[in-house]
Amino acid sequence: MGEVIRFVSKSERERARLIEEARAIYDSIFPPADPASEGQGKPAVGRTFAGRDGGNLS
Repeated sequence: MGEVIRFVSKSERERARLIEEARAIYDSIFPPADPASEGQGKPAVGRTFAGRDGGNLS
């Protein structure tokens, strides 16, 4: 109970999908400098995406 459901428009979902796809392409061309530090709780530089409400789309 107490769950909040937020409406996400189709265009917003598509935008998030395109950003995710672009990041994957970028990472395939320019791999992270230090793969050992990837995914250890601290975001990589330039990897944070804030939507209109300021939240992450992760």
